Amino acid sequence: MSKTLLDRAIFEISGTDRYDFLEGLVTNHIAPDSPLTYTALLTPQGKYIADFFLLPHGDKILLDVFESLSATLIQRLTMYKLRADVTITPSNLNLHRGITTPPIGSHADPRHPDMGWRLYSDTPTPPNDVDWDAIRVAHCIPESGIELTSDTYILEAGFEALNGVDFKKGCYVGQEIAARMKHKAELKKGLKTVQIDKAVPVGTPITSNGKPAGHIFTQSGNQAIAYLRFDRIENMQADGANVSI
Repeated sequence: MSKTLLDRAIFEISGTDRYDFLEGLVTNHIAPDSPLTYTALLTPQGKYIADFFLLPHGDKILLDVFESLSATLIQRLTMYKLRADVTITPSNLNLHRGITTPPIGSHADPRHPDMGWRLYSDTPTPPNDVDWDAIRVAHCIPESGIELTSDTYILEAGFEALNGVDFKKGCYVGQEIAARMKHKAELKKGLKTVQIDKAVPVGTPITSNGKPAGHIFTQSGNQAIAYLRFDRIENMQADGANVSI
């Protein structure tokens, strides 16, 4: 189920209010001197709408998002725009990615060093044979439409470890819920990399001693990303496969 580089949509956000506009909406801090930034837009109830990258680029900010999420994201951003001096337009740039020596003009993926670099260029996206799923599974990095869905709370998805949320910035949509989960509660559920001894379909339920314990998502070799109840991680099974932390 791994998406390809061609499944990305790149937009340009321009206008004098572009930084203030985004700062009041997204989970991470963005400023003119910010590096490539991983962030998300949430519902007022603190649930996931879309995750994406932002990059200051001259007098614009580049927005890099999965194509399948782009219409919903742009519609929601436009709804919040009101009278702000902000314009959002499709970009002619394409995404290049790799884990080799970073080329000039590239930017480190902020989620994890092993995720390599991202480069925005007007040249076509080249072929890419990196096993991104293997890297994601090893470091428990979720992906849109697989681990990240409309029911996701970003802290359960590991956004703090992925540098996707800033708890020192001001208010943003869904901030109250994220802050409450951070400061007032111990997470009882979330994503973990697990060992699994055979392949099973994405979404396969996990049981622990016969009780519901979670679901299996992206798999690579004998590892997988799983959404788990942390109080039920003993004797786990998923469609006949043995699952363990």
